[in-house]
Amino acid sequence: MTTPSDPLLLVMHGLRLQHVATAAGLAEALGVAEAEVKPMLDQLVSEDRATYRTGRISGFMLNPAGRAEHLARIAAEVDAAGVRTGVQAAYQRFLGLNTDLLTICTQWQLREINGQSVPNDHADGAYDATVIARLADLDGLAQPIAADLAALLARFAPYGPRLAFALAGVHAGEVDLFTRPMVPSYHTVWFEWHEDLLVTLGIERGSEGAD
Repeated sequence: MTTPSDPLLLVMHGLRLQHVATAAGLAEALGVAEAEVKPMLDQLVSEDRATYRTGRISGFMLNPAGRAEHLARIAAEVDAAGVRTGVQAAYQRFLGLNTDLLTICTQWQLREINGQSVPNDHADGAYDATVIARLADLDGLAQPIAADLAALLARFAPYGPRLAFALAGVHAGEVDLFTRPMVPSYHTVWFEWHEDLLVTLGIERGSEGAD
């Protein structure tokens, strides 16, 4: 039986993964109602575990005290649920796909023409269709990993549907949902999933390379 996360920890975890998040964006990523998320964000701010940032990129973010508490609570959650070995095994399977995903994303962004690497302007429908097919094949391998993780910790459950949503959008011609940052593109969700695995297991991203 999957282990649910404490709601406040779930919000803290979402902030840690997104770094800066609005209540609406965080609620969408977590798969819960904004009305449930906003009071907890306000609580974190009032208790000096988070701050609200204004400016070009505005939103809530954990402060150093909040980040330290989050790390301790995540480690305690994993150990209490007894799922560390299972998450570690899923992480190793994920790593087996990660390089392929990065290669496919590069193929989507760049093309080689006359020996030169140039930006893909998406004018060649046949080329794009080939790259999309590769992404779909990879997604077929990634979805079982997402499902296995969701069976261990409930907070992993949104990743499979979020990846599927992005892939469906790409199939429908929404090219931004392949690699564009700051939107729920396939690469954005994949990067967040990768970060989630690293944080859950207490692994520094720099120790294994970056997306």
